Amino acid sequence: MQNETFSPTPSAEEVMRQVDKESNTRVFTGWRKMLMRTLLIAFATMILLFQLVIQADNFVKYPLFIGSMLFIGYLMYPVTKHQSLKVNYIPFYDVILACVSAFSFYYFAIFREDLIERAANINTVDLVVGIVALVTVFEFCRRAVGVPILCVVGAFIVYAVYYYCFRLGLNPLVALETIIGYFSYNMGGGFYGTPIGVCVSFIALFIIFGSFLEKTGIGGFFVDLANSIAGKSSGGPAKVAVISSALEGMYSGSSVANTVGSGAVTIPTMKRCGYRPEFAAAVEAAASTGGQIMPPIMGAAAFLMADMTGIPYATIAIAAILPAVLYFAGIFLMVHFEAKRCGLKGLPKEAIPNFFKLVLSNGYLLIPVVVLVVCMSHFSSGMAASIAIMTAMIVSLFDKDLLVKSVKEKTFSPMHLLRCGGFVLLALGIFFLMGKLGFSMGTSVFSTMAL
Repeated sequence: MQNETFSPTPSAEEVMRQVDKESNTRVFTGWRKMLMRTLLIAFATMILLFQLVIQADNFVKYPLFIGSMLFIGYLMYPVTKHQSLKVNYIPFYDVILACVSAFSFYYFAIFREDLIERAANINTVDLVVGIVALVTVFEFCRRAVGVPILCVVGAFIVYAVYYYCFRLGLNPLVALETIIGYFSYNMGGGFYGTPIGVCVSFIALFIIFGSFLEKTGIGGFFVDLANSIAGKSSGGPAKVAVISSALEGMYSGSSVANTVGSGAVTIPTMKRCGYRPEFAAAVEAAASTGGQIMPPIMGAAAFLMADMTGIPYATIAIAAILPAVLYFAGIFLMVHFEAKRCGLKGLPKEAIPNFFKLVLSNGYLLIPVVVLVVCMSHFSSGMAASIAIMTAMIVSLFDKDLLVKSVKEKTFSPMHLLRCGGFVLLALGIFFLMGKLGFSMGTSVFSTMAL
């Protein structure tokens, strides 16, 4: 039998750029790269300070978060995918959009007392600034999330205009003022509702934690650990994919990133061991998708569940353990029976790392995860994540080059935070508006499902 040859495996960055919009960001070098790193570090630091030091009220905290997110987002996300291939290229209109979008939200923080006094009676300047805020959020979400969500939101807005103008008989200008008021100047909803509060207080911190943890090399450690556990059994490479995806799901905030992180190693290995390419890709995709329900860090919907129901996030995470285990157990058994049916063997002994040596040499990488789990039972979710972030930085000191690598490379990882925050702004703003039109329960459920 002739040896089967495989095409070169594309890098993780190439795969991410092809399939995931959050990776279609601009490329910078030199001082521009340093500037963007500084902005992203400042953004992450601001979020940490809000949790640990600065006791700012929501009228300041939420607009600062959203405005800063949009400012950085417009500098990072190009208007078209083609522009992302141009190095050090930021067109002048994106600089203008970055400044205008940031000001449209800083405006609320600066003039919050006057806006509170005016309540729903916004003036012309408020209306113009609110429209700018809505339009810039729309455009940012188109760049970061995609067009489909805009089509859904656009349909909702058309219905909102129809409701106010034709069902209630309001003047179009009054209807516009009402819609903009709900979106831009209502601290109880719109851009400043519960979802963005959850994003600032919990989701952002967990994304930052996962970002730092990823650069410590824990992903490679998890793949090696899975190899040492199941690599030599029948169908070992596929079982390694399942186990490593489950472990990486403990800290990953993106199913695509999870797939690429472990799949870049496990899929070629499965193909070399006799698995069909389609089956190898399906195993990795299914296992990585399950990482979204793997505690302690799950999807945004879990944090919304905690906020809406009043149930501690730690309790929800504990309740998710059994479903997550059953999910991965099902995939593991499917892989095992497929390997038996096809007569597939495991990896050769020399390719399997020693479990005990691996744990002794790299087991310290698990310390931040352990600290997070322990702290979640004693502190709030935000405080637990903050402590875990600092622990991850301390763990980085164990390797003299690791902390520098974590800070230098990881500063670009909050792109998922920008993307997630943009989706929350757009989707939950319109869902809140629809709730005002009489669909509050349905939109709450739908918004949670969407996240």
